[in-house]
Amino acid sequence: MHPAENLAASPLRFEVDGPALFHMLDEIEQGGAELGAIYHSHTRSEPYPSQTDVNFSGGWPGVEWIIVGLSKSADPVVRCYLIDDGEVAEVELVIA
Repeated sequence: MHPAENLAASPLRFEVDGPALFHMLDEIEQGGAELGAIYHSHTRSEPYPSQTDVNFSGGWPGVEWIIVGLSKSADPVVRCYLIDDGEVAEVELVIA
């Protein structure tokens, strides 16, 4: 896991520092791995990709999006999606 700071400092949207993100990706690849998933939380909505998520996903084909919903219940709700050319498909989240 490689945490990234939300530069927007907002519970409603996210913004990631480009150079820091590319440095992180370089570290992952140098370690012989590849980016498999991006995770974040939705603090005020269901764990379903927002338009911001869909727009951002265009640069990450094949990467799963794990979204933690914190809005409706005391317990977090976790969902996983593939987003390809704006099309959202929920996939099974398997924790090994």
